[in-house]
Amino acid sequence: MGGNGRGRRPILVIEPRRHHRCAECDRGPLPRIVLDSGAPRCLDCGDLGHLVFLPRGDTALTRRAREESTLSAVVIRFNRRRRRYERQGVLVEEAALAVAEQRCLADAEARARRRARDALRRAAEDVRFTAALEAEILRLFPGCPPERAHHVAVHTSVRGSGRVGRSAAGRALDETAVTAALRASVRHLDTPYDELLMARVPRNRARARVAAGVEAVLAGWADGRER
Repeated sequence: MGGNGRGRRPILVIEPRRHHRCAECDRGPLPRIVLDSGAPRCLDCGDLGHLVFLPRGDTALTRRAREESTLSAVVIRFNRRRRRYERQGVLVEEAALAVAEQRCLADAEARARRRARDALRRAAEDVRFTAALEAEILRLFPGCPPERAHHVAVHTSVRGSGRVGRSAAGRALDETAVTAALRASVRHLDTPYDELLMARVPRNRARARVAAGVEAVLAGWADGRER
């Protein structure tokens, strides 16, 4: 591993806004300069020409590349609007960058495997929860058509949906939450509620107009009728 430890003052390379020529070899204009005793020098004359540029953006890759590189430099450019120098990236040894890229790739693959495992675990949990929710709907409302119970359970238990099935009460299969999920389904599918909303009837008034019909359906299902 390189000796580029923390706490050391970094070598600075400037991306100048004005044209500069190297004070040693007279080459120019230079896209990047290193100041030596106040005089601009090209990277070759500043003994940094063998380094490769790594733009800013990937913090982990930059950190590892600098750790692996015996010699490195920070590239900066003056921001006129903010009136300050800002980091553009780093110059590191090519071999160090290759090692850093391999290390980051290994980490990315490990994270991808972990995400895949987590996704499988969450999917299995969702299947179990949806089945439990469906069973609870049918227990509370034995007259509910099985396909409706399944649809409600699937719809309301979608992870990240914010629906009642994903609430704390829903996950606990609270009777009030389960009933609320089924009530919403009846309201939309078994009454003219959606048509009322499309006709610009205020939501509270539309709910009031269909409330009796909704409760009648739920009461029938709770008594085991209309299955």
